[in-house]
Amino acid sequence: MRGIEDKVVIITGASSGIGEATARLLAQEGARVVLSARREDRLAALASQLGERAAYLTSDVTDPASMQALAALAKERFGRVDALFANAGVMPGSNMSQLKVDDWMQMVDINIKGVLYAMAAVLPLFLEQKQGHILVTSSIAGTRSVPGNAVYCGTKHFVRAMLDSFRSEAVAEGVNIRTTSIYPGAIQTELLHTIAPSKTKDMVEEFYKNVGLPPQVIAHAVAYALSQPDDVDVSDLAVRPTRES
Repeated sequence: MRGIEDKVVIITGASSGIGEATARLLAQEGARVVLSARREDRLAALASQLGERAAYLTSDVTDPASMQALAALAKERFGRVDALFANAGVMPGSNMSQLKVDDWMQMVDINIKGVLYAMAAVLPLFLEQKQGHILVTSSIAGTRSVPGNAVYCGTKHFVRAMLDSFRSEAVAEGVNIRTTSIYPGAIQTELLHTIAPSKTKDMVEEFYKNVGLPPQVIAHAVAYALSQPDDVDVSDLAVRPTRES
């Protein structure tokens, strides 16, 4: 795809689902991908399949030093970083009244702090280059309210507002840093595995099984945003099944 070839893209949550599908597509289109996740066996296997266009680092988005090391690896291996795709996330849904505070904190740590730490790692490079692109996997839940997922919705609303505000700051500062929030609907990924066992989980899994889209559709959305000319910013992309309300 024109506009993607030789771009250096860091991808978090790259060991499965949307992250893996995106890594495969971007490498196929000629990009250089730097893969991050906690499961080294999967990362190593994926990087091996993608060949010389891929590098990987077993890392944790909740650890700022880990994200700094990831950015350093990308710069050392490929000379620069053109884009960050902050994709790692969890969704252990429950009603607030159940007081699952540990689950709340896990979502804050991964869905919010994980994005911020990854951004903090690449921003010095983007500012030095005077250009860059930050893409984040948000969620349709980041555009509405979803009972049973109040904290998850909150984390995704935060990312949406933060990224849009940052884009405005970059414009005011004269730095060509593009931002893209992607809002997946029902996508068949391992995110469902992070939901605690319940009747709600059973219903969600059944819905995703019958209606959910493969993660490759989000990979194509990422590729579309990345392929645009430098003066075009695709800020928001909602992608969901036609049968999802």
